[in-house]
Amino acid sequence: MSYLLGMICGNGQIKRGPTETIISIDIPHKKLETESCNDVRIYVKASIADIKSTIEPLLGTNIEFIQNKSNSVLYFTKRNDDYIMREVLRFIGDATSHENIRINKEVFLFTWDERVNFLKGFADVTGYIRKSNYFFDKYMHRVYLEVPNNWLLVIDICNLLKSVDIPVQNIDWAHPNIRDGNLTKYKQGNPGFWKKEHQIKIFANEFEPIGFAVIHKNEALHELSNELKVGLHISGKNIDTHKYYWEGRYIQRDKQIHPSENDPFIIADIRGNHYNSWKDIARDLGYDE
Repeated sequence: MSYLLGMICGNGQIKRGPTETIISIDIPHKKLETESCNDVRIYVKASIADIKSTIEPLLGTNIEFIQNKSNSVLYFTKRNDDYIMREVLRFIGDATSHENIRINKEVFLFTWDERVNFLKGFADVTGYIRKSNYFFDKYMHRVYLEVPNNWLLVIDICNLLKSVDIPVQNIDWAHPNIRDGNLTKYKQGNPGFWKKEHQIKIFANEFEPIGFAVIHKNEALHELSNELKVGLHISGKNIDTHKYYWEGRYIQRDKQIHPSENDPFIIADIRGNHYNSWKDIARDLGYDE
């Protein structure tokens, strides 16, 4: 149940009818080839067979599966008066999709294993890891979790990660001060460049306690996590990857005022504010010590 809820929160759509509800979950194929140059679709199909065998007994119904070139979709239909569907809808609340969902407060009271499985489900449909996702040094690999539009879901996920002691290395907010802090794209005639998905970034070795159920993602995680550990050892750098942003130094770098700081795309809680760091946005929205 925890894993299923994580998938729905990550990339789900909920279509409620008078007697039945259809829930669909999108698994994007971020790349068509794995890091080992194999076909992603084959790996996803094998992973979905495992996922179905886990979730179908819980639901008591078949999960349908459609695979396209750029994504795979799981979906199922249940009567609204069915116990499992009532429970799923209770945790989802009034949400209609991942774009307006919040993590139910009860999830934070789940056992450690249940919270980890929730995060695994979320990561399977929002996360990816590849060699290009490094931090300065090419061995400092990171997992990216992508969240479109939903500012507060980013905060919920970060706080759930904190509850299982996994620090976030960076949040690339879809905010003009973060995505276009020097107004480079704005001056090039692309004022809306910053309006993308939010990206939660976590060092690969820190994400291993969660992992992925999608096979090719988990294989890449283990490989790149080992590269990170070996790279740190060989470099002799004393870098602590297990560090929350409030535990490190805060170097202030003033950014230019961006004309889009009042854009309606920005959540009302912080709209109109000027930010010099992703950390200040995280703190204002509720991810802090």
